Amino acid sequence: MKIINTSMLFFLILFSTYLSGQGNNYTYNLIEAVNFNKTDNYRFVQTQALYNEKWDELPQPNFWRTLMTMEEDSALINVGFNRQIIKKVAVNDWNKKSDIEKNSFRDSVRTFFGYPQGTRIFLTSGKKSFYDFEKVIPTIEKGIDVFQYNNVDPFYAQAILLIESPNKLQKSPVGAYGSFQLMKKVATQMGLTVNNVIDDRKDFDKSAWAAAKLIRTICIPETNRILDEKCIAYEPTDLWYRLLVLHVYHAGAGNVKKVLDVINPEKGNMELITTMWQTEAGGFRNASQNYSQLALASILELNAIIYNKCDFIYPCAEEESMIE
Repeated sequence: MKIINTSMLFFLILFSTYLSGQGNNYTYNLIEAVNFNKTDNYRFVQTQALYNEKWDELPQPNFWRTLMTMEEDSALINVGFNRQIIKKVAVNDWNKKSDIEKNSFRDSVRTFFGYPQGTRIFLTSGKKSFYDFEKVIPTIEKGIDVFQYNNVDPFYAQAILLIESPNKLQKSPVGAYGSFQLMKKVATQMGLTVNNVIDDRKDFDKSAWAAAKLIRTICIPETNRILDEKCIAYEPTDLWYRLLVLHVYHAGAGNVKKVLDVINPEKGNMELITTMWQTEAGGFRNASQNYSQLALASILELNAIIYNKCDFIYPCAEEESMIE
């Protein structure tokens, strides 16, 4: 097969996506980035629907993309429900303001844009040190392999690795740990050993295996059950559906069901996901709303890195899952 230069990346991806769309609904696309940083080759899942369906034009993922390239000493003042960026500020300068000055500024934003008095105005600091994607890139292919072996769409492996611990292994404030940020109870349910002596969550392969099992046996079946109860049609490779599964992975099926009960959607599409970003119910709140926004932003950033830092792009052989 002829080698394709990076200048042809988006044409290649679009064409390969067109081919994979013919026939089986369980098809996904892999591409191989050759000479990444002049050293290695890596395989990635390509999600052309990001561009075809214009998810890349939404303000929320672009807000997070901006933060992913900003240092922690800078921050964005933004509107909580739609992530409209109001102003970039130095964190130290903002912290020097009194509470009265901060609240006065927030009130002025609400007044200028005509937002209701209760509209939340956030200060969100840069996330560049956390979203160090170059560190996580070597593990993405490993995650793809484990998920493929377990008959799970590797899109989820790639997205979760980009979101959860892209710079280093760390434990969340609520106790999630490892590359796939599994809670202790969930990890043990999926067959891992987690005690005072052994924590299998630090082992990448075991953690990936458990995450794949969690998605295959709980997240996807529960997502399907929720959608079936509402008579909403879906395809496993629809991007909105994949994002909904990610929400179940992060917030739990119970919380996702609660927020969908509030929304009461009639069909599955981008509007369902963007409405979830602005709806709270049960434990589905700000962090849960952000999860699929971060997934979109991370994948868009990954695509930009691939485009800029590899010499060639190969389309891998078309892959089909065995999910029924």
